[in-house]
Amino acid sequence: MKIVAIENIGLSADQLQLLATRLESHNHQFVYFTDRQEGEDILINRISDAEILVVSNIKLTSKILQTAPNLKFISVAFTGCDHLPLDYCKEQGIMVSNAAGYSTHAVTELAIGLMIDLYRRITPFDRETRNMMGRRGLLGRELHGKVVGIIGTGAIGLNVAHVLQAFGCKVVAYSRTIREEAVEMGITYLPLNDLLATSDIVSLHTPLTNETRHLIGKVQLALMKPSAILINTCRGDVVDQKALKKALESGIINGAGLDVFDIEPPLPLDHPLVKTPNTVIVPHIGYATEEAILDRAEIVYDNIIAFFDGQQRNKVI
Repeated sequence: MKIVAIENIGLSADQLQLLATRLESHNHQFVYFTDRQEGEDILINRISDAEILVVSNIKLTSKILQTAPNLKFISVAFTGCDHLPLDYCKEQGIMVSNAAGYSTHAVTELAIGLMIDLYRRITPFDRETRNMMGRRGLLGRELHGKVVGIIGTGAIGLNVAHVLQAFGCKVVAYSRTIREEAVEMGITYLPLNDLLATSDIVSLHTPLTNETRHLIGKVQLALMKPSAILINTCRGDVVDQKALKKALESGIINGAGLDVFDIEPPLPLDHPLVKTPNTVIVPHIGYATEEAILDRAEIVYDNIIAFFDGQQRNKVI
């Protein structure tokens, strides 16, 4: 079969060669593009004769996939699949697997890091120290003793909760499904509005669906404490970006730590959150650790081999 990786998934030259050798040892052709191209014509050209696709988070429409008549399987080097036309794939019998679990620890550590950065003012203090300034009497805050609301109790949400409990936080949660594991950890599930009203920190760990798009908007932000901070390491469109900007500028909430936005970074200078106060923003780096990238490559490879063997793993469709 012809396997096409339509974008760079972060492998070094040696790692890429190893992956190619492993796939070609099964008598398959492997084509790997090292650049990221999102133009429709380029993507159509790249996938036209593919039977298996490897994609990270480039958006593929049904129009693009229709030009690959031999396509049978997509191995997504990512956890979320909202950038794929899943209904079309299901109609056409195209199987889809994701790389579930590869970035659990990486995203957890970034979420906690954003909380600490905002609470201890690390980023502004770094800037001021370099400008020969001191503390100026400003005080930070501690995670210990705070109520943290986790929205979405999948693998990452629960891992964040576990780490926060070690800091001495009380964790509450809102999720579509109540997980027994969470209850056993001492996590209390609350209605969304109650979670927002009682939490000192709200951390988002939910997939992007029609139901979760703008789950946090003007009304929800108004329910939060004026001292509260919002952390988003899941999907940008879970939060109404313009509503968040207004909430931060008007003091409705105290701050936000963001790894994701309504568009993929780099952000334009006129993006609503680029110059918004009391924020720490980073360019979608939650998954971007050496360890996670290696784990992801292994999962992508294992998903493909499992597909060959008729035993699909990490099944999305």
